[in-house]
Amino acid sequence: MRSIGINTWVWQSPLTDATVEARLEHVAALGFDAVELPLENLGDLTADVVGPALARTGLAPSVVGAMAPGRDLVGADDAAVAATQDYLRGCVDLAAGIGAEAVCGPFYAATGRTWRLSPDERREAYGQWRESLAPVVEHAASRGVRIGIEPLNRYETSLVNTVDQALEGLDGLLGASLGLALDTYHLNIEERSSAGAIRAAGEHLVHIQVCGSDRGAPGGDQTDWDALIGALDEVGHTGPLVIESFTAENASIATAASIWRPLAPTQDDLARDGLAFLRELNRTGESR
Repeated sequence: MRSIGINTWVWQSPLTDATVEARLEHVAALGFDAVELPLENLGDLTADVVGPALARTGLAPSVVGAMAPGRDLVGADDAAVAATQDYLRGCVDLAAGIGAEAVCGPFYAATGRTWRLSPDERREAYGQWRESLAPVVEHAASRGVRIGIEPLNRYETSLVNTVDQALEGLDGLLGASLGLALDTYHLNIEERSSAGAIRAAGEHLVHIQVCGSDRGAPGGDQTDWDALIGALDEVGHTGPLVIESFTAENASIATAASIWRPLAPTQDDLARDGLAFLRELNRTGESR
């Protein structure tokens, strides 16, 4: 049965060394197996603090990055690209230091940055992307960490919205240290079939994030969960199902993710309901 995890963005932003132990204890007490740790800024989290907290709670970690304004690998000056590369290397280093296998995120342009691209401009942008990302992938390989690139929906980027675009843009760079991270929320908006997108990612699938079609708890929504789990089985992806949702109480994260209203009576309700649904989904999947 797949393990079940959750991103701490459900409750707070940013997560820091000062708050991580209490947050991980809470995640473990709710019954989760894994936790997704956002590193919003270098230095917010350190392996010396996070590692022991993970050991005490028994949670399996993954790391996600945040492409804040100014973090760009495409269409930016050399200084901005270099700073973004340094930030991504820092994410990789945290993952290596805490035993996380993957670092995931939309590692191409700042979230919310959109611009029109002709076919020729897109090909040029993808070339820039590969060139800028390659040194980070090389660093990840040296640290034994795999990077997962996340396509976002059209309202958050114009560069990589679909699995097919990600595969095109990363052609020649995909491999043992670089693959795709998929989020069911974005799949629901951009793909004709979420299950088909998972099958298209195939062996390159590094990580999967799940939530309801409204960005709330998975379950009771429009997603065809049986088909989605079936596609994960088909491609042999056995990694955790990680709930990614957000709190509307933090102004910066609510704006970035367009969370304008509560998605559950409480954030703990969102976590518990999602966990219960995914546990049942696991059980029914095992019986099929």
